[in-house]
Amino acid sequence: MTIDLRTPSTNGADAERRHVVVVGNGMVGQRFVDDLLRLDVDRHWAVTVIGAESRPAYDRVALSSFFDGCSADDLSLCDEARLREAGVTLRLATTVTAIDPASKTISLTGKPVTDETVTPETLPYDHLVLAMGSDPFVPPIPGADRPGCFVYRTIDDLEAIQAWADRPEVERGLVIGGGLLGLEAANALTNLGLDTHVIEMADRLMPQQLDEPASAMLHRWVTDLGVTTHLGFATASIDGPEQPAAIDRLTAADGTTIDAQLLVFSAGGRPRHALAADAGLAIGERGGVIIDDRCATSRQHISAIGEVACHDGTVYGLVGPGYAMAAALASQLTGGDATFARADPSTKLKLLGVDVASFGTPSPDDDRLEFSDPSTGVHRRVSLADGVVTGGVLIGDISNYD
Repeated sequence: MTIDLRTPSTNGADAERRHVVVVGNGMVGQRFVDDLLRLDVDRHWAVTVIGAESRPAYDRVALSSFFDGCSADDLSLCDEARLREAGVTLRLATTVTAIDPASKTISLTGKPVTDETVTPETLPYDHLVLAMGSDPFVPPIPGADRPGCFVYRTIDDLEAIQAWADRPEVERGLVIGGGLLGLEAANALTNLGLDTHVIEMADRLMPQQLDEPASAMLHRWVTDLGVTTHLGFATASIDGPEQPAAIDRLTAADGTTIDAQLLVFSAGGRPRHALAADAGLAIGERGGVIIDDRCATSRQHISAIGEVACHDGTVYGLVGPGYAMAAALASQLTGGDATFARADPSTKLKLLGVDVASFGTPSPDDDRLEFSDPSTGVHRRVSLADGVVTGGVLIGDISNYD
């Protein structure tokens, strides 16, 4: 699907315009386009955006609200009329199959509307922006491909989950992953009216963001909301009557089983960097396209932003750092000097209706001021080093966050 088929003119004043191609129309890719259009007032850049999905950018952070009455249009982040007015070419349902840094071209293929074969196309660029995001991680568990098993990443995923949940035999849903994404998925299954269980291999919820006391308070909230949690649960297999029959239970390494008719994998993501690796770009030890403070990769005229990028050894799974990268890159391409420094990991969100906030990067050796009230479900912790606040976490009441 191509929303705007116009391409930059090679005549007149437009001949001097440079062509920036953005691969990926997720939240970060769209933010970069918005920032570039705002800063590039004289329209020195002609912009083409390539999106793999059939719909333009939408708010993935608020995906669970889709099951609470929010429509795809409500979640949309893309003002298509504004993009048309600015001459942006938005090509959806299109896959980039290769990058050739030497010739500064990409190869791409659109999804066929009919049964006719689609001819691959080559598109030149002056600057290429990689914003492909990440792929949901599906653990290599036997039976993970059974009907009734889903990932939680796109609106199409949610529509498939909803359709399966509407089956009369589906009463219980499991979520593998007790982190941010897992609790978002649990909220979605709860909104669908399912008996919801969360499976986490670690000994606490949100092990990457919360310490034990904070996680214990969150666990109390989640349990009171009717969600059952299974911590320290090592999944051995996803079972059914016979392969490839639909899921009917989850089996742990110790033989424990949990009956269920629907399962959602929400155990984090992996940077979608294969395209860049095939083109010879440097990839981080733990994945992601390596970038510097200017969001530049190891190859000239190619940048990376968002979850596909690895900066100073870190791949950020939050949208905030991606937006900061988008802003820095838009500045760089319009003559500015903004750069991306190590991102602030602070976050404020609502999980299953519970307010959760964290900030800073405290050390285990820092002093701690801590308050917990089990009767109200409120937990606050502030870490200090030499009298300076280094971080903190708030559960249940985040009125003091700012």
